[in-house]
Amino acid sequence: MTTEPVRLPDPASVETVLASLEAQSADAELAPALNKAFPGFAFTVVTIDDPYWCNPHAVVAADGTRRGDHRAWIESELAELNGDLTAFWNRHREDGEKFAEWRGTSAFAFAPTGPGVADFVQLSLGREIEVLAGPVVDPDYRPNSVDHLFEPTWVSRDSAAEAQPLAGPVYRLRGRAGGGIVHMRSFLARRARIEREQREARRTELENSVLHEVGPAGTRDIPFLEASPGWFDFVPRENRFFADWERSSACAHRIFDHWAFEIHDLEHRGRREIGFIPRPLKMPAGKLSLEEGISVHRLMERTEAIDAEIGLPFAWFFLMTHGHWVDPDVGHTIADGLRAGRVRLPDRDAAVLLAWADKKYLF
Repeated sequence: MTTEPVRLPDPASVETVLASLEAQSADAELAPALNKAFPGFAFTVVTIDDPYWCNPHAVVAADGTRRGDHRAWIESELAELNGDLTAFWNRHREDGEKFAEWRGTSAFAFAPTGPGVADFVQLSLGREIEVLAGPVVDPDYRPNSVDHLFEPTWVSRDSAAEAQPLAGPVYRLRGRAGGGIVHMRSFLARRARIEREQREARRTELENSVLHEVGPAGTRDIPFLEASPGWFDFVPRENRFFADWERSSACAHRIFDHWAFEIHDLEHRGRREIGFIPRPLKMPAGKLSLEEGISVHRLMERTEAIDAEIGLPFAWFFLMTHGHWVDPDVGHTIADGLRAGRVRLPDRDAAVLLAWADKKYLF
């Protein structure tokens, strides 16, 4: 591997690789195929159990014959019946026709590009299987509208085992809103730059803004920038997440061995929106909440148990920034214990936690 790969992955080339995979060997061959297509990279692939499904795309007769596109078939059948939903329902509620859809889970491919924490490429993918999902109409209830037919709600999608597989798995490039293929160091630089530019664009407005503070002596006006002196020095949470990893005990581990990043970079109503949500590749068995009466020493024991379970020092802190697996109040309580000298952390981890407690960020 070189620090400056000969060829960066691009959407068209990645999709060509994905299209070349055979279903029976796609899981095993994905990483080798990417490595062959992009010399200088060494890809690893992980999947995350977060099931999703796509809208129905085909109709299949009881004998397995494909009747064509789901929406077009419904529109054609309704046209024959002059739009009569009751007649459509009676015609198809017992004839064995079903709709097919793609169901998948998220997958990510990573390849290091250098020694730094953010020196890697991430590909956001979907691993999808086509399944025979269910009958084209709810056999028990007449549809209320055509939209109800287009988006079936009568089929359980809780378990793929309940649906007959038709094809796949196939891998597809996802996150086309600027997040399908990302070089993380470049992305973080872009995230910080856009934040600075957007804040700087408001300088004149904010220099002329005041806040109205109501106190015992009455109301007084405070210039906005006086009340928020660090407004132009704001560091985005995405950049802080990587900086905290780099200066904590976690830094001996590659970040993409433990986290994937659901990235967006798009224009919305004339404003650039860019960022990510971190996705843990391994989650603790249970959530750590701040229970009433629990001591800070007991909390420390539980955070250490999480670190051991995940196999990463200071893992609990990064899970806490996500806000789901470790309650942020746990972090504040441990930070208070550090300040009071009641508990200890490695110096580098203590510095990260105290900085977070002073200026919290969450995803």
